[in-house]
Amino acid sequence: RGLATGEVDPRPTQRTRSIVSDELLRAAVLAFILVVAGFVRVVAFDATLADAAAISASLFLIVSTSVVLGTLLPLLLQAAKIDAAHASTTIQVVMDVLGVLITCSVAPLVFGALAT
Repeated sequence: RGLATGEVDPRPTQRTRSIVSDELLRAAVLAFILVVAGFVRVVAFDATLADAAAISASLFLIVSTSVVLGTLLPLLLQAAKIDAAHASTTIQVVMDVLGVLITCSVAPLVFGALAT
């Protein structure tokens, strides 16, 4: 919305950097809250702690990536002279694919680390 109204400039201005920094902080806080909730849910359904750790690590990366991508993609599209309104559907598709890839990449790493 800020891009459409002219409140936000897609160029790397101080205001844009401030917005991106704020979103990074929000990403970390949101990811942490969801990781705690996800961990508790997995443990509550009698899964192992390794399962909970793997899902929580994946969840943290997925949520963080989603928020960062949701902040940067409209700015990048606008800077490339492409309508930033296309960002929302693009983010949905990219995050669907990335979510699966992140989970399939992170889970074996966590299981391997906890097995030793």
